[in-house]
Amino acid sequence: MGQPAERESGERAAEEEARFELPPGQRLQKGWPVTHYGPVPKFRPERWEFRVFGATADGDKHCWNHEEFTALPYRSVVADLHCVTKFSMLGAEWGGIPSRTLLELAPPAPDVTHVMVWAEYGFSSNLRLADFASERALFATHKDGELLTAEHGFPLRLVVPHLYAWKGPKWVRGVEYMTADRRGFWEERGYHNIGDPWREQRYSYQEEPGEGPEL
Repeated sequence: MGQPAERESGERAAEEEARFELPPGQRLQKGWPVTHYGPVPKFRPERWEFRVFGATADGDKHCWNHEEFTALPYRSVVADLHCVTKFSMLGAEWGGIPSRTLLELAPPAPDVTHVMVWAEYGFSSNLRLADFASERALFATHKDGELLTAEHGFPLRLVVPHLYAWKGPKWVRGVEYMTADRRGFWEERGYHNIGDPWREQRYSYQEEPGEGPEL
């Protein structure tokens, strides 16, 4: 007797401990809610292509079909996901292709400062090159050893653990190298240009001078 109560007490203690790992304004989430704008795209492997273009070092566009892209070196990263809607999911194992691998295979020109990550339906998110090149950033194909579901971004979503989750789009199709910053989809619609959850950079009105192009 007393075991269920002890277990419940232990779970509460674990949740309390987890809160110390949360960025300001976030709450611990059990499970993984589905959040996205617009319909879920249908995956057609024969038409799928990943492109790196823009200010590449050689001036060329680099392309991979789905088979080629998923054959690139695979890596796992255990990292949290912080949604701007204020839920946080801790300790997920993400598996996929590190963003640094693409930077090695298709190097940017020396004057590149930012990237635009492009996804289905023209959705986009801009990132500083240093954020994109983080050793923990990757194009995820798996979570906790399982393929992503369509609702969560299959076949590919970007995970940048140190930024809010919207900076890592679902259903990614390519990366544009840029020599100047340009706002992406949500950044044009009032979200913060950088999106650091530990600084609670949720909205554009919070931006300091130099943190983003004019709206």
